[in-house]
Amino acid sequence: MNKTVYILVVLFGFLFMPLKLCAQVDFNQTKEDDLQEQKSEFQEYFFEALKQKAIENYERAIEYLQKCILLNDTESILFFELGKNHNALKNYVLAEEALKKALIIQPNNEWILDELYTVYIKQKDYDKAVNTIKQLVKYQPKYKEDLANIYAQTKDFKSALQTLDELDLEFGVTADRERLRNRIYTFTGQQQVRINKLETRKESNPEDESNYLKLIFRYSEEDNLEKAFKTAQELLKVQPDSKLVHLALYKFYLQKNQPEDAINSMKIVLETDRIDPKSKSKVLSDFVVFVSKNPQYEPQLVAIADAVSTKGNALDLGNYYYKKGNKVKALSYYQEAYKTQSQNFDVLKQIILIQIDLEDYTNALKTSDEAIEIYPAQPLLYLLNGVALNALNRPKEAVDTLDLGVDYIIEDVKMETDFYKQLQQAYTALNNLKKANTFKEKIAKLKK
Repeated sequence: MNKTVYILVVLFGFLFMPLKLCAQVDFNQTKEDDLQEQKSEFQEYFFEALKQKAIENYERAIEYLQKCILLNDTESILFFELGKNHNALKNYVLAEEALKKALIIQPNNEWILDELYTVYIKQKDYDKAVNTIKQLVKYQPKYKEDLANIYAQTKDFKSALQTLDELDLEFGVTADRERLRNRIYTFTGQQQVRINKLETRKESNPEDESNYLKLIFRYSEEDNLEKAFKTAQELLKVQPDSKLVHLALYKFYLQKNQPEDAINSMKIVLETDRIDPKSKSKVLSDFVVFVSKNPQYEPQLVAIADAVSTKGNALDLGNYYYKKGNKVKALSYYQEAYKTQSQNFDVLKQIILIQIDLEDYTNALKTSDEAIEIYPAQPLLYLLNGVALNALNRPKEAVDTLDLGVDYIIEDVKMETDFYKQLQQAYTALNNLKKANTFKEKIAKLKK
């Protein structure tokens, strides 16, 4: 509630109607000059109180308001402002007392009641808050939503749900009220009541897609897959062009061993703009898992993956193709994944390993150089860097990088052996046979 509007009205009243305001004040004076002096004094105190409150000097504001009240205790605005300042100082008892006096002077004032409601909420005095908010409801429906929240807070769930029903009937369903309703259903374990409510909504408004989707989710949550599938089919009859329903349908088709239908639903999900990237990512991940068990459907996966953005699933697709032995395809997806997962060491490692497997040593060297800058204590990166340098006939540089990396090895005999093999190869290329034999002997000792 915007209480500033109320203050502005008062301010304009003081500025433009001083005679009318002051006529309400009984100063017990007869002389015109004394009366005018007290009028001026009253206004000076009041505006000073507002100024002090504006700079959050609430104690001083209270002092000036009390001076105003000594001059005129018939203005509700004085007690309203007094209550607000006490509220800001967390003097809730004094705030309540002042606001109640304001209500005596001006009963049923929305702004005063709202401030009093705030006092009760801050004190968690929900009984008084409920009584106050019931008076506020007639001014704005939003207060009724507060009422539902208070009922839920005090675990009066029956009243909370009844209030929510009244609001839904009058204003339609909103996301905030649905969240509150679902919290109540979950807390009280009223899953069937929740489902019955959704069924009723579906029947009363069969064109509303959201009711079907919520029902599908709730039935799935209860492992009642037949009901969920039936609801999805009902939605398709009402809205044959629905895209969101396929988020559920593809799973049902997979469970019912209807792969062609499942793939069709997956394709619809992945190609539509109505579904968020995170949901699409989950669908494509499921598709990859499905094809790994049913390789005959790989052409469909390839077609869809090539047709839609796969940034969110590039890693899944990379892993899939790597297991299939298609390293070229796997590399392209790992590189795509690295664009959004530059801190993923495993992705970086896979890229370098595949580049070496494909004998793309120039790019393997470049990638491993970049990787060492990011992970300077990872011995595997120095090893791969050394492998690439040896393959490119740059043995002196290979020795340098391998000598650096070997110091980072901690109790890993296999990796240590691999380092010594590369060092042996590098020194052999440098025609330093003595050093090469030294590493050959080290390898032999490690094998014992």
